[in-house]
Amino acid sequence: MIIKSESKQTTISKKVSLKGVGLHTGLDVEINFLPAEINNGYTFRRIDLEGLPMIKADANLVTNTQRGTCLEKNGVTIQTCEHVLAALVGLEIDNVIIELSTSEPPIMDGSSKYFIQALERAGSVEQEAFREVFVVKNVISYSDEETGSEITIIPSDEYQITTMVDFGTKVLGTQNATLQHLSNFKEEISESRTFSFLHELEMLLENGLIKGGDLNNAIVYVDKPISKETMERLKIAFNKDSISVKPNGILDNLTLHSPNEAARHKLLDVIGDLALIGTRIQGKVIANKPGHFVNTQFAKKISKIIKMERRNNVPTVDLNQTPLMDVNAIMDMLPHRPPFLLLDKVYELSPNHVIGCKNVTMNESFFVGHFPGAPVMPGVLIIEAMAQTGGILVLNTVPDPENYLTFFMKMDNVKFKQKVVPGDTLIFNCSLITPIRRGICHMQGYAYANGKLCAEAELMAQITKVK
Repeated sequence: MIIKSESKQTTISKKVSLKGVGLHTGLDVEINFLPAEINNGYTFRRIDLEGLPMIKADANLVTNTQRGTCLEKNGVTIQTCEHVLAALVGLEIDNVIIELSTSEPPIMDGSSKYFIQALERAGSVEQEAFREVFVVKNVISYSDEETGSEITIIPSDEYQITTMVDFGTKVLGTQNATLQHLSNFKEEISESRTFSFLHELEMLLENGLIKGGDLNNAIVYVDKPISKETMERLKIAFNKDSISVKPNGILDNLTLHSPNEAARHKLLDVIGDLALIGTRIQGKVIANKPGHFVNTQFAKKISKIIKMERRNNVPTVDLNQTPLMDVNAIMDMLPHRPPFLLLDKVYELSPNHVIGCKNVTMNESFFVGHFPGAPVMPGVLIIEAMAQTGGILVLNTVPDPENYLTFFMKMDNVKFKQKVVPGDTLIFNCSLITPIRRGICHMQGYAYANGKLCAEAELMAQITKVK
C-alpha cells in the first residue's frame, strides 16, 4: 500500500564533491552531489559525455550485476552504484543529482563512509512535498534456485534489514547482521567495506578488472594457499613491497571494523540495491545469501508491485471543493476550445504532477456516432483529455503559457481498462517520469472513472513558443 507519510521530502543544501579512483576502471573520478527538486529521487549525470546524459536510479535499468550493480540507458552506463545509493538512503535524503566524470563512482575505502561524510558536509533541507512510502502488507519473496539466495520482505513498523550469509569457507563462515533502525546506518553499517576471496581476486586480475583496487579499499580473505608466483603478482598489482597473511586469514594488515563486517557490507549492498525501487519502504527485509543479482531482481519485483498500486490508486479528490483552475482558467492556458476542450477542472498542480477532471455528459458531440444506442466515449478522446491535463503541467513551467503550444511527440504503453459512458466523471492524474529538459516532457498519465482505472499511457510532449 502506498501512503503519504507525515515526513517531508529532503535534499542536500549545497553541492559537495569527492575525488577518488574507480574500482574496475582504475580511472580518476570526481563525484558531485547536487540538490534536486521534489520527486526527483536519485539521478546520475555523466558530465564526461556529450549532452550530459542522465540515468535514473531505477531497477528496470539494471543490466549487469556480476561485479556490482550497473545501470544502462541508451548506451550510457553507471557502474557499481550501490555504495553511493546506500549512503543516501542511510541518511534519509530523498532527492539528489549525482554527477560523475566517468562511468563509476570512486571506490574510496570500499564502504559508504566517505559518501556519508560528504553528504553530511552538504547538509539536508526539507522540501515542500510529503514522502510517499510503500507499506508492506503481505509477504513478498524472490529466490534464486541456482545460488540458493532468497530475499523476503514482511510487514513491519519501520524499514529493517537482516542479512544472513554463509560462504562455506573456514576463513569466513556463517555471519549475520541486522539493522533495526535506519537512523543507525551511519554508526553500524556505513563503514563496512567490500570484500573478496583470494581466488576471486586472481580471476579479476587476470581479466584486467579492479584496476583501481588496493589493500585499502577491499578486504581480501585468503581461502587457499598462496604460491610465491601469486604473491609476486599481488605485490605488483597492489604496488606493495611485501604482502602477508595475518592469523585472521586476511591479506596484509587490514583490521576489521567488526567480526561480522562481511555480513554488514552485504546489508549495505541490500540497502543500496533496493534504493533502485525508487520509493521508500516500510517493512522488514530478510536476505539469505544476498547478492546483487537477487537484490536487484527483488527490487524489480517490488517496483512492479508499486507500479500496479499506483496505477490502481485512484486520487482522492473532493469534487465539491473549489478547483484550483476552472474551465475559464484552463482556456487561458490551453488553446483548445469546445467541443475539443476535454478538461473541465484542475484540482492539484505542482512542478511534477497535475490532477484534473472531465464530466462526461450525453451532450458530447462524439456520442452521436459512437455508438448509436450504446454511447461509449472513444478511447482516443480519453487519451486526448489526459494529454490536455498533461498540457497544463507542461505549460505551467513557463511564465507566459499563452505564448506556447504543446505538441505531443509520442504515446507509449497505451491501455484501456474500462468503458466510459455518459454520466461518468473522469479523473486524470499525470506525473513526470523524468525532469523536463529542453522543453521535452515525459509523463505517466492515468484516467479513472467510478473508482476504477479506465486508461493509462506514457506521454511525451514538447512545448514550442509561437508568439
